[in-house]
Amino acid sequence: MKRVVLVCPGRGSYTRDLLGSLAKAPVRAPILAADAFRAGLGRSTPTELDAAPTYTSRLHVAGENASILTATCTLADHALIADAGAVEIVAVIGNSMGWYTALAVAGALPLTEGLRLVETMGQYQANNVIGGQVVYPLCDGDWQPVDNTAVDRLLADVPGLYVSIRLGRQLVLGGTDDAVRNALARLPARKAGERDAPFQLPLHSAFHTPLMTATAERAAADLADLALVAPRVPLVDGRGGVWFPRHADPAALLDYTLGAQVVAPYDFTLSVRTAMREFAPGALVLLGPGGNLGGAVAQALIDERWANLRTKADFQDRQAVDPIVWSLTRPEQRRLALGAATA
Repeated sequence: MKRVVLVCPGRGSYTRDLLGSLAKAPVRAPILAADAFRAGLGRSTPTELDAAPTYTSRLHVAGENASILTATCTLADHALIADAGAVEIVAVIGNSMGWYTALAVAGALPLTEGLRLVETMGQYQANNVIGGQVVYPLCDGDWQPVDNTAVDRLLADVPGLYVSIRLGRQLVLGGTDDAVRNALARLPARKAGERDAPFQLPLHSAFHTPLMTATAERAAADLADLALVAPRVPLVDGRGGVWFPRHADPAALLDYTLGAQVVAPYDFTLSVRTAMREFAPGALVLLGPGGNLGGAVAQALIDERWANLRTKADFQDRQAVDPIVWSLTRPEQRRLALGAATA
């Protein structure tokens, strides 16, 4: 049985091509729980959002809906993997909002409390986007490092601009509206996959920066009674810290989740590195929706020189014969994660 690390994505993962994907999920319990939770609040359920005839920013990108949609897809995928029992889960990591679902996946929060955390933080964004986030690659199309002194100068020169997320060989900057405009105007044009960069993430606040201090304070008051416990499976946070079963302090975990995690940079790259060094898994499994963290995970592995990976071509060659990053969206990798009988 292969040892794996589960990877929980951030809220921007539910994209246009995933519309209708929840309806096809074979494990229904987390979806039904999320539907009941949202219905009890008088809000559109994840199933209703997923079944919309068209994908729109108002419904599917706004934080108050995107968060619960992403979480529901993630939790449904985790339940599917857990039920299949084909792999040994040795650790859980997440990116940005994925930290909240990672808490539930690792057993540090009951399902309904995980939904409550996601919903509370998502609803804070309703008609209340604070600043913004800009994505910028730190490498070329072959994932090789390039000169990034322009980024350093920008961070030094522009008030209200901060590092938000370290995402493989990409950087997410967060800042005030003026700082975001400055970044978009001054950063040299590059390609981020098929997209032109820099680009702004739509309807995203400047999470993981000091601009979210008031949000963190509000969350600390509203979620002071969140039923956090030590996780059943090790958790790696956005600082590279490990929260171990039986030993993690629930009060400290709550303080991090509603404090530093909200206002300080989230280093997803470091969380991958720590998970690989501490737990030496045979693979990392990308939970849904989609598999958009695959590139960032691969770049983090290349930074680590894991399994002698040094280039994008190295990673692609490895994936072709013995995949180390598994996405449930790819049939051959889905079979690895679930076992041939259940895939």
